[in-house]
Amino acid sequence: MTTDLSASPSKGSTTTAGRGSSPRPPFGVSAVSVIAVLIALFSLIPLGYVVFMTAATGWDTAVELIFRPRVGELLLNTVLLMLVTVPLCLVLGIGGAWLVERTKLHGHKIWAVLLAAPLAIPAFVNSYAWVSAVPSLEGLGSGVLIATLSYFPLVYIPAAATLSRLDPAIEQSAAALGLGAWRVFFRVVLPQLRLAITGGALLVALHLLAEYGAFAMIRFDTFTTAIMVQFQSTFNGTAGNMLASVLVFFCLVLLLLEARGRGSARYARIGSGAQGKALRLPLHGYHVPAQLFLLTLTALAFGLPLVLVLRWVFAGGPVIWVANEFVPALLTTLGYGLAGAAVTTVVAFPMAYLAVRHPGWFSKALELSNYVTSSLPGIVVGLAFVTVSISVVPGVYQSSAVLVAAYVLLFLPRALVNLRAGLAQAPKELDEAARALGKPPLLAFIRVTLRLTAPAAAGGAALVFLAIANELTATLLLSPNGTRTLATEFWIKSSEIDYTGAAPYALLMILLSAPMTYLLFHQSKKVAGQ
Repeated sequence: MTTDLSASPSKGSTTTAGRGSSPRPPFGVSAVSVIAVLIALFSLIPLGYVVFMTAATGWDTAVELIFRPRVGELLLNTVLLMLVTVPLCLVLGIGGAWLVERTKLHGHKIWAVLLAAPLAIPAFVNSYAWVSAVPSLEGLGSGVLIATLSYFPLVYIPAAATLSRLDPAIEQSAAALGLGAWRVFFRVVLPQLRLAITGGALLVALHLLAEYGAFAMIRFDTFTTAIMVQFQSTFNGTAGNMLASVLVFFCLVLLLLEARGRGSARYARIGSGAQGKALRLPLHGYHVPAQLFLLTLTALAFGLPLVLVLRWVFAGGPVIWVANEFVPALLTTLGYGLAGAAVTTVVAFPMAYLAVRHPGWFSKALELSNYVTSSLPGIVVGLAFVTVSISVVPGVYQSSAVLVAAYVLLFLPRALVNLRAGLAQAPKELDEAARALGKPPLLAFIRVTLRLTAPAAAGGAALVFLAIANELTATLLLSPNGTRTLATEFWIKSSEIDYTGAAPYALLMILLSAPMTYLLFHQSKKVAGQ
């Protein structure tokens, strides 16, 4: 049974002028394309920096630095980390979403929020909490544990939203044809989660490639931690850039796999009548194991880190709450987070529009440029902006504008994935119908497409805010002199094994991230029409 909803027009669907035709954007395809190209060219600055430095190194030196035992060790660590962590995040995210959205699970509304809550705890804060409790944690197993507990909500949230929105008519038809519950899930439901699966897996993989703090605390070496060590210890830009070039290759492979797995099927429903409500399946004897599974997962991913952070806060007492230190850091983090989230969401829209409404090699190439940049660790992006700003426009060096620009390039995919999913579920036929009723293109775009995409845009902005509030390495390199954020202050104190001094900043990051995490969850429900 196929799940490609575009295979044949449903009853009551709007007929378009030509097969596969797409409505023109209000300012024309060419204008949107030009804007997207300019953004893509700007996003290639860090990659151009890496390529230029690599070329300047010389072929012999580059080969010598890449094909050495140390790179093989880092390659093995990174590959194993991804091969284990990404599937675990998919299983936990999709499994949790299915239990919450499609079963008669007691307290499913509470579990729906709790499964998204771990996203409020930065990965390096999670690592700090676990290491402070179990100092012997290190290596691949510890890396998989912390990364999985930190990143599975990136799969759960879009999967839950998609399950809430799916038309149950297809599942009912499959059941009427004699398919059992499990066969309906694997043959009908799971294929319709393709966008959530591929997008979530890509986000998890990119986080694994770029994460530094969480793995540095447990002494697990990846390409990102090795690059940071190179620049911190010997400032060996040549060796660091060779490692970054391998990281770029990783990203290219991931992007090609995600683009192939995404496919071209449409998932929007247009037809007469209201969409039915999905029936929740009884768990019978599996209800207690399901409750225990969700309890264990949320306790390890959210409860334990929060309790350990609070333990260090209470151990430090009132003396660790120095207002003239944490208040400026809090306000600075809030300001950069809001500004960066707004700019990133606006910048991502042209590319998301082209990817959904005018798919092809051109739009995929534009997306590729941004995903490649986001895969680079913050220190590489930061050094690229330092070099370019000093050489080309020295007046903007160590300015807030340069720091926000770096945030945009680092976290653009987080907004892009959400916008793309939102546009995919905003049928183009509705926009065409509004124009046929006499609405000007711009007004039709605002009232139909932009309005339907707004919840996804808000969710993407919340993800970007979370990322900026927790960003570390690029902030250290690019922020104006005297700038202090919660992440940088936390890292300075935790690096000195001052767990009590770092605890207030960890708690403030969690408290600051929690409302954005809830907003992300709430907006995902609005996308699903709930």
